[in-house]
Amino acid sequence: MYEFFEGFQGRGIGITIDMSNKIIECVPNFSEGRNNETIEAIAEAIRKTKGCRLLDVDPGESTNRTVYTFTGNPESIVEGALNAARIARERIDMRGHSGGHPRMGALDVCPFIPVTNTTIEECVVISRCFAERASEELGIPIYLYEAASDREYRKTLAQIRRGEYEGFAGKIVLPEWKPDYGPAKFIPEWGATVTGARSFLIAYNVNLLGTSNQAHRIALNLREAGRGPDQPGKLKHVQGIGWFVDEYNLSQVSANLTDYQVTPPHVLFEAVKAEAEKLSVGVAGSEIVGLIPLKAMLMAADYYINKEKLFIFEEKQKIRLVVDRLGLNSVASFNPKEKIIEYVVSEPPNLLLADSSLRQFVESVGARSSSPGGGAVSAAAAALGAALGAMAGKLTYGVRKFESVDCQMRENIPALHKAYKALIPMIDADSEAYSDFAAALRMPKDNPQQKEKRARAMQEGLKRAIDVPLSTMRIADDAWDALSKIARFGNIASVSDVEVGARSMELGIWGAWRNVLINLKDIRDETYKNAVLKEADDIAARAKNRCDEVLDIIGKREN
Repeated sequence: MYEFFEGFQGRGIGITIDMSNKIIECVPNFSEGRNNETIEAIAEAIRKTKGCRLLDVDPGESTNRTVYTFTGNPESIVEGALNAARIARERIDMRGHSGGHPRMGALDVCPFIPVTNTTIEECVVISRCFAERASEELGIPIYLYEAASDREYRKTLAQIRRGEYEGFAGKIVLPEWKPDYGPAKFIPEWGATVTGARSFLIAYNVNLLGTSNQAHRIALNLREAGRGPDQPGKLKHVQGIGWFVDEYNLSQVSANLTDYQVTPPHVLFEAVKAEAEKLSVGVAGSEIVGLIPLKAMLMAADYYINKEKLFIFEEKQKIRLVVDRLGLNSVASFNPKEKIIEYVVSEPPNLLLADSSLRQFVESVGARSSSPGGGAVSAAAAALGAALGAMAGKLTYGVRKFESVDCQMRENIPALHKAYKALIPMIDADSEAYSDFAAALRMPKDNPQQKEKRARAMQEGLKRAIDVPLSTMRIADDAWDALSKIARFGNIASVSDVEVGARSMELGIWGAWRNVLINLKDIRDETYKNAVLKEADDIAARAKNRCDEVLDIIGKREN
């Protein structure tokens, strides 16, 4: 059963998908890792596809395989995959193919993965659209896998690929192995292709100073399938094999982490280290093939920070820690801007206010325009308040004469750092919320239907105009405990900074509160209105008391 979406229609299957603000990732694996002209021709076909963005090209000479990673909206992602497949159809001939990686076709596997504002279900639709068009236009057999397949015996890539290219001539003619799309006959120069939808998969290799046999023994011990049904491996959602990579002069435990939230890279890395130690085999770092989600990197950072009792709270430093601990630069350069998917696919932020100079911001506020206004200034004031508290803490931590309060600084600096980082986007969010309401005011109102539609849009605009300053209040409210501890234990030379910080945070909360109230009076939803009013009043009252508390703490320290 498919959902119906507005915007993009798959030919022949009557499915439509809303393309607005959707980002899909496609990671096609082609059975060519040695011919640079072919590798580049496929890459160029993707680059030239309107709406697609090629993120990574990762060829392997020993595996004779290249993994491409690109993103696009639902329509462009299908076109990009088709354009790449057309080049492969012209240039790759499986009859002479050899390599260390399991494979069954020139375009071996072509998964579609939800990234932003999309779902697995939509990616299933996209994969079927690709399969239908590719099978028709290129005359190739295509199998569906993972979420796109409803046949349990041929749902995983391993099940479908079993026997590999060499075994497909006899396999494809069996009734139970009839392709989902395309001809049920073996095409020697192509083989067969698998497509479907899956969650984000991390291709991750751990390097060993050992043999392929030793690497494979470790892989069998750790991968979920283990050595068979009677000998399962130690780690869930891990597919793995061991091999030797000539160009690195290393063996590798090569793994696909199919659910990194269950088994993230650092868990596999540490498990490989433990198994390698039993065999007296050295571990020489690891590599990410393709891209990795930011969350997986931060999970690894938290693990090593806790394990080693480190104090690191800045994202860039956390990433650097993980690169070092996992040895991600051991065989190829790991550039976070090119390897972490959120960094790669994010568009340059349109934070015209937060990115402007202080002079520009003040002049924007003073211009003859209602936006930016009090909400943006309130968010800026609260952000500056939290930042001053963080600054005072950082000027205390790590200083020899304040070592006795290191524990308190470690506990409270991160909360203030997190608060001011979260408050900065609120500066622009307030202006954007006003724009939404202003757009609703301009909607036509010539008949009852238009009036009702306009009224609904205005109510939604008002709620957003309330939710933004309310979020400012909540974020700043969560920072009071930390600011109080900095006031109590921080460097005495910074007490005036903490005082200004407390006053600024109180002002930011008060200003945001006033913005909530002015928009709340026109809200029709009484339940929403009463709940927001109570929460906002409570935070505003608490801010005054907590500010007085901080000032009192500092007053007693100075006396």
